Formats: sequence, C-alpha cells, structure tokens
Amino acid sequence: MNLIQKKPLKELGYNFVAASYLPDGKDEYYLRNKQSGNEIVYRQLSAMEIETLVRNDNTSDDWNNIFVADAFNPQLVKHCHFFGMVRIGKLEPYYLEFHNLRQPVGLYNSTISSCDFGDNVVVHNVHFLSHYIIGNEVMICNVNEMATTDHAKFGNGIVKEGEPENVRIWLELCNENGGRSVMPFDGMLPGDAWLWTRNRDDETLQSKFKAFTEKQFDKKRGYYGMVGDRCVIKNVKIIKDVTIGTDAYLKGANKIKNVTINSSADATTQIGEGCELVNGVVGYGCRVFYGVKAVRFIMASHSQLKYGARLINSYLGNNSTISCCEVLNSLIFPAHEQHHNNSFLCAALIMGQSNMAAGATIGSNHNSRGADGEIIAGRGFWPGLCVSLKHNSRFASFTLIAKGNYMSEMDIPFPFSLILNDEQHNSLKIMTGYWFLHNMYALARNSWKHMDRDKRTDKTQLIEYDYLAPDSVEEMIHAMELMEVAVGKAWYADKETGSDYRQKGRDLLLNNIEEVSHLKIYAEKVENSSRKTELLKVHRSYPLFRELINLYAVRNIFSYLKTHPDTSFASLQTIANTAERGPWCNVGGQLMKSSTLQLLKDNIRSGKINSWDQLHENYRQIGEQYPVDKLQHAIGAVLFIQERKDFTPAYLKESLLSSVATQELITDNIYRSREKDYQNPFRKMTYENSAEMDVVTGKLESNSFIQQTIADLKSYKESVSALINEWHL
Repeated sequence: MNLIQKKPLKELGYNFVAASYLPDGKDEYYLRNKQSGNEIVYRQLSAMEIETLVRNDNTSDDWNNIFVADAFNPQLVKHCHFFGMVRIGKLEPYYLEFHNLRQPVGLYNSTISSCDFGDNVVVHNVHFLSHYIIGNEVMICNVNEMATTDHAKFGNGIVKEGEPENVRIWLELCNENGGRSVMPFDGMLPGDAWLWTRNRDDETLQSKFKAFTEKQFDKKRGYYGMVGDRCVIKNVKIIKDVTIGTDAYLKGANKIKNVTINSSADATTQIGEGCELVNGVVGYGCRVFYGVKAVRFIMASHSQLKYGARLINSYLGNNSTISCCEVLNSLIFPAHEQHHNNSFLCAALIMGQSNMAAGATIGSNHNSRGADGEIIAGRGFWPGLCVSLKHNSRFASFTLIAKGNYMSEMDIPFPFSLILNDEQHNSLKIMTGYWFLHNMYALARNSWKHMDRDKRTDKTQLIEYDYLAPDSVEEMIHAMELMEVAVGKAWYADKETGSDYRQKGRDLLLNNIEEVSHLKIYAEKVENSSRKTELLKVHRSYPLFRELINLYAVRNIFSYLKTHPDTSFASLQTIANTAERGPWCNVGGQLMKSSTLQLLKDNIRSGKINSWDQLHENYRQIGEQYPVDKLQHAIGAVLFIQERKDFTPAYLKESLLSSVATQELITDNIYRSREKDYQNPFRKMTYENSAEMDVVTGKLESNSFIQQTIADLKSYKESVSALINEWHL
C-alpha cells in the first residue's frame, strides 16, 4: 500500500529540516544562506508589487516570505504559486536566447517552494520547483519536477544524520560480488578508484579511504540543490537531488536523480534526450546523449556516453567514449573507446588507451561457477571483432586479440602482441611485437591522438600516452627473458636436456637469429588448458625490442635536455650512474615507480596524507618528478639489457646513432603499414579509379600524420647531430 500522508497546506515549503537535526540557534535556512552567499541584497515586497503579483494570477501562502532585489519587476511573474520563503533577483524586460530557444525573463506558470533565484532568470512551466538555488541568467523550461530533499547527497557515497548505513551508495568496481566496492565522491580521480579497489586485505588503508570520503562532506541535513549561472534546462521530466555547475545544458532527459553534474564556462557539460542518470557523478565537459542509462557511476571529465549506452557500477576515465553498448562493474582508465551496440564489458580493470570492437564479450561471468571473476588489461588493450574472453584473464600492454572464442583463462605477459586462437590446429598463437612489425601506423597515431585529444582542464594526474613508457618497457624486458627461456627450450627439444635454457636462448637470439627463425617456440603458463601456446616471430621481435628500449632511453635524454638546456654530459652521466630499473605501476593512467607507490600508501596509513586533496597534491608532485624518474628508468633499462655498467661518451654516441636507425625504421613502418591500404586490390575495388579513391580516402602522400612523422624524423636526426657536435662525442 502506498503511504500517502496528509499535512496542513500551511506547512508546504517549511520545515525542510526537522528540528531534531538543526544545530542550536540555527533555523532551517542556515545552510541555504551559506550556499547562496550575499551577492544579492533582498528586500520585502511593497504593497504595490503584491497587488501586481495578485493581479497576474500569482499566489503565496505568505507574501511576507517573498523577498526580491531592488530591480525586481512584478510584471514579469505570472500564474505562479509560491510556498515557503522565496527570494528573487532582478527581473528586467529582456528575453534570453540559447540554441534558438527564446523565452522572456521572468517566472511563469510554475509552482515554486522555498527557492532562491539569481538575476534575470527564465522559469517557464515548471510544475514543481522545490528547494533549489538558481544562478544568474538560468533558463528552466518545461520541467515536471525539480526538487531537493533534506538528505540529498548529490551522488556521493555518504550518509546523512539519522540515516542507516544501508542507504550508502557503493560502486562495485572490477568485481560483480562487491568485493572491490568503493564509495563514490565528486572529484574522484582514476588513481583514487584504482588505489581503493586494490589492497583489499589492507584494513588500515581501506579504513583511511573511507575516512577521507566521510571527511570530504559533512553529514548535516538541509543542503539545497544548486544550478549554476547560465545553465539551460528544458523538457526534462524529473530532476531530484541534483546539483549542477555553471553553463550546463540539459534537454529532454527522462530522469536525473542523486547526481552531481560538474560544468564550467570552459568545460561545459551536456545531457540530452531520453537519458536516465541515477546515483552518480558527471565530470566537467562531459556529453551524455540519446537514451543513455547510467546507474551507480562516475564519469571523469570530458568523457561521453551516447546512443543508448548502459553504464552500471562503473568508473569511466577521462576523454573516453562509450556508445550503444553495456558496461558493468568496470574500472576504466582514461582514453577508452567502445562504440558498438553488441559489445559487452564486465568486471574488468582496463588501464586506458583501449578500444573494444563489435561483438566483443569481455568477461562474462556466465562461464564460471560464481560471479566473482575479473579481467585486468594493460594500456592499449584491443580485443577484435567477436572476441569472447573468460574470467580470470590478464593482458600485458598493447595486446591485440584476433576474432575468436577463447574458452580458457589467459595470462599474456607479452606486450605489443597479437593473440590468435588457432582452432584448426588446436593451439594458441602469440605474434610477439605485432604492432611494431605490422601496424606501426595505428600504434603511433593512437599515442599522438590520445595526447592531442586530452581536453582536461584539471591535469592533477599526469597521464602517460606514449607507447614506450616505463610500464610497457618493463613488460618488454620481462617478455624478452621469457623469449630467451622459450628459445633455449626449443633448441634443446631434440637434444639432451640443457642446464641453462635462458643463457642458450639469449646466445641464439643475439648471435644466430637465422637458426631461431626455424625453431618451433612455445610459451608456458599462458593459457589454462592442455593445448600448446606457440610464439611467432620471436627472431624479429626480440632484437627490435632491444632497439626500441635504446630509442626509449635516447628519447628521454632529449626530453630532459629540452627542459634542462644547460645540462652537460657530466651531469647526465651523474644521473646515469644512479639510474636503475624496476617495477612500475599504472595508477589510473599515471605511471609511478612501485617504490613511490609504496611510500604513498605508507604515508596514507601513517596519517601523513589524511585527505583526498592531500593525496591529489601528492599526485601532482609525483607528476613533476616523473620526467627525472622516467629518464633514470630509461637509462637503467638500456644499460640492463646491454649488460653495461658504465655510461661513457662513446657509448652515448653509439646509442644516439643506433636510435636514428630505429627511428628511421619506425617512420618507414608507419608509412608502409598505411601504404598497404592503398595497394590492396580488395580495398580499391569499390572505387571507379584511383582518382576517386584519393577523393574519398585522401591521398597517402597528403596524410598529415605521416607527413608529421617524416618531419619529426628530420628534426630528430638534426638533434642527434647537434648533440654529438656540442658534446664532442
């Protein structure tokens, strides 16, 4: 039975906060006054103004509770019903226009309960507007219900005074069983979500994160919903317990409840037709259009949901786009793309720069005994058409998965590889170094694209987009060690058992690539099945990895010299003498040394970091230190793979010249991988002639990215020559 209560009409608009929750000496408006500020000086209505309002078919339970600015014009308020204390800024005889919506300034045909209005607002046909603070030049038209409750939390995972714990909103990230749940809050960065979902056995750390969130917001009842200056809200059915920043545009949404919508003049947020958003936070500069359903969610800044997408119990990182598909219980780092109606992502940690193809089913728990599986994928994860993966699985950075139904769990430690399910021969194949060998254009362009499209106005976390970075290079070094062992075992396969597979494999890979090319090489502990996993093109990827790590080191030397132009070889040598490599972590798209991460967690446990703001400040400081940390890692990595301990002028010159050859190879591979699209007769057959193809697809020679890489190569060669001459190498 619906519990419908009857209360005296005179109480409508009053007693917003129960007396038991009011501090001593405070009335129900004390938080409202704090939120409103004192920018507008209000006064009571004059008798003439009251007469005009009544004549214009307006009513109030008590005209003494209507306060207005000096420039208030009562002629611009018609057919409205007021309850409780209402404060109205100046109303002048203008009309406001936005995207061809033109409406006169004023309040018309609306029921308004206990609200504050800024200057020159437009309120038309709002059936019920309750407990909101509306900014200047705001347009609100054709809204069924727009109300705030006394216990509004605006999407944050907190509880108010007198509420039971079970009303708290949790985001069940990375796992459907809720074992990695976090409390959402406005301002949560990808790194915050990642730190909280990890370390679940660390009770001290977990309690600190909860305390940070509780401290971020007070538990007092009585906060009003806010609508910032210049917002436009039209044709929306229900807005409840929602706070909205400036310059937001909401049109045609069905329901928005318990949500914070961040927006500003330089990062406007838009929410469009048919959308339903419940229990979440929308970041600055976001776009939500066309039938989207989002429940228990966070959208980081400049992310997009479109075309019926469903985002549930998930965190969507910055500069990401999800269209059409369904994403559940996932933590997604920045720069994620998922555009197809029939793709599905569930219970996954996706570490950014990722792309989901049509038909991809990533992590359905229907093929396990319980809904507790997880998938972890490093940067650049790209499952291809109709890929089906099983929990639990883990993938190194920049893994491309070919079409297929992968029936077993996988642990792929080889970055930049192509995974193939060879059903004909009942084997799993891994083409190592695929991106460098066959699709360099896409790899390089994607890194450039993500950096170019990073629209964040707040770059608290320094996001790494380069495919050659500490995380991927560490994975390359680990993969090289696995290749050495696998090659050694392959060579000994028809001989007596060897005592040192890795050393033998390393000798072959460094000195006898031709022999390696004829071996059948298998990896172990990659798939949870009895079938074999074959490694392809190891003889090509292994030496290429070595060359790329050298290029990674030289690139970082040049990056350092660009910001420290007075650096001498001696000072660089000092840095090199302390250089060391080691494990790195991807903390929400920001890379940091494992030792740095450990120190960060220690400082949280000890209370040295005792708020999210302080943690975010630490992110900034770590980001400032990142170029030096990255340089030391790069030099340490190249010295490690080449088994050197000294960093001499002769060695630097050798590395510089070698890097030029590698950069030439990359530039050539970028051109060749794109050139194949123009030479493929099957791609040409839909065009009448080459001229038409050039018009439709653009000429290869006119490709701006290719031209840029050619120019960059020329500049790189000049920089190498200049450094060799300057330092007399």
